[in-house]
Amino acid sequence: SSHLGSSTNPSFLFAMPSNSKLAAGCAGVAVAFLAVPLLIKRLRSSSWGTNATSKEFQFEFGGPVGAFSTMVSLPGVIYFLYFSCNKNFKVPGLSLRALTDATIQGEIISPRALAIVTGWFGFQVLLERFLPAKVVEGTDLAAQGGNGRLQYRINGHLAFWVSIAGAAVCGDKLSCLYDHYPALAGASIVFSTALSAYLYSSSFTEGALLARGGNSGNAVYDFFIGRELNPRIGSFDLKSFCELRPGLIGWCMLNFGMAAKQYTNIGTVTGPMVLVNMMQMLYVWDALYFEQSILSTMDITTDGFGYMLAFGDLAWVPFTYGLQARYLVDHDPKIGSGMLTAIAALGLGGYALFRSANLQKDRFRTDSKNPVVSHLQTLEVENQQTGKATQLLVSGWWGLARKINYTGDWLMAWAWSSTTGCPVISNGSIVTYFYPIYFAILLIHRAIRDDHFCKEKYGKGWDEYKKRVPSVFIPYIV
Repeated sequence: SSHLGSSTNPSFLFAMPSNSKLAAGCAGVAVAFLAVPLLIKRLRSSSWGTNATSKEFQFEFGGPVGAFSTMVSLPGVIYFLYFSCNKNFKVPGLSLRALTDATIQGEIISPRALAIVTGWFGFQVLLERFLPAKVVEGTDLAAQGGNGRLQYRINGHLAFWVSIAGAAVCGDKLSCLYDHYPALAGASIVFSTALSAYLYSSSFTEGALLARGGNSGNAVYDFFIGRELNPRIGSFDLKSFCELRPGLIGWCMLNFGMAAKQYTNIGTVTGPMVLVNMMQMLYVWDALYFEQSILSTMDITTDGFGYMLAFGDLAWVPFTYGLQARYLVDHDPKIGSGMLTAIAALGLGGYALFRSANLQKDRFRTDSKNPVVSHLQTLEVENQQTGKATQLLVSGWWGLARKINYTGDWLMAWAWSSTTGCPVISNGSIVTYFYPIYFAILLIHRAIRDDHFCKEKYGKGWDEYKKRVPSVFIPYIV
């Protein structure tokens, strides 16, 4: 980055040899992720060191070492994916030297990009605050030590369409998003890291409700996981907002920018570009149309809000999930109409499974007497934390597999990547298949986390449930 090195002469770093520059950048990032949380904790907390309860604390993600390694490495992964499928070269045929040269030639952060990212975030905040909204209550926080239920403004669907209308007005001017892609990625990384520092600092405010999984006493680990469960500024909920708004809608904007750049370059928008834009736009629209559903997810009810979610929502999602559209600007996979139809069918099939399974679960949660779900078989288990009885679905979609919705989600991921061609039998790149490969690992990890969480929550009842529904993803297979 040009902002490392001499404070009076930022160009100092560009005069350094390639290897020195790369080493300085990595060292700077590593020091920052160690120093920032430790300094904040020192300033905000009267106790220095590990909490007394940390000996019994169950770390996830490899503990403090894993958290630190993840924070240092993931920003680099974003740039690696970008530069390894750009106009000049793509995997296979990628050398580390070529990748290093590419990063030096590109602008990886700029004041303009920071202004755009900050302005975009602020624009989405204004939409959330001032567009008409339905106010709903979230889940009961008593089990987490909270008082009652928080209220949320549900208007993400309106924010989505206002943003789409704005993109339509901009038209081919959005092609600048392609030109400034690495700088925007860098700005998003910086913004999400700064937000994480604020979240960690504010979690030491008296009365803050802390997430059990993010209050280990280790500053680096807690900075990564997130100490506070539902950080708010007044009635504005930061976690639920970041979960869906700036990153997901921003992903669509980047895709539109890639389509605009392709049109500028060749005078048309190709079939694969249209299809991947439509499929991913449907995915984002769905998330915002069913915005209320996230209030009962693990991200909202259990996980704290720290670097893991802030970086994931604001930087990782828009700049890794949409690699296919960026790739298609510079590469023609030469896919015929028949194959495009098959890809569309795969994507729509995955979406139908994903949405119908989630709708069935949501309807059962909100109104179990609804005729659509009242006939479904259930298993009654006791919540070990509250002592209350809970009904778990053991028929319908959820009788086939415990994470059947994940299977539909994963099928959509394969459809998106297929628009770039097959790297084995045609002109394609394995890099554009990063998302379904990474997503499979993510979903497996999430299923393991959920299983552990539900075992603690329901005890022997969860063991009985697993006997009734033995499959996790694919019925009768896995």
